[in-house]
Amino acid sequence: YTSRYIGSMVGDVHRTLLYGGVFGYPADTKNPNGKLRLLYEAAPMSFLIEQAGGRATTGMTRIMDIPPKNVHQRVPLMMGGADEMAELEALYSELADDELKKAHLDRLSL
Repeated sequence: YTSRYIGSMVGDVHRTLLYGGVFGYPADTKNPNGKLRLLYEAAPMSFLIEQAGGRATTGMTRIMDIPPKNVHQRVPLMMGGADEMAELEALYSELADDELKKAHLDRLSL
């Protein structure tokens, strides 16, 4: 694998579609809910990735399964090929602490 960051989600995801790999914009301590907006950034791009045979997730939850709570709701986002994403989700479920698991469950509740 190589690392590449163009600085534009559309450009980075386009590159991921062409050459494979994983696009990631995970949550961090400064942005515990991630930076990308569910309704007009994460969900539309996740739909395209899934139509191309890939997967899009927060690390533990499929992006398309998250009900929106408000227009500007932010979510962590990782997307890429199905095999790479299965490996990433396995790592998240193995290494996630209770706080992270609670945050993911909270995103699923209305």
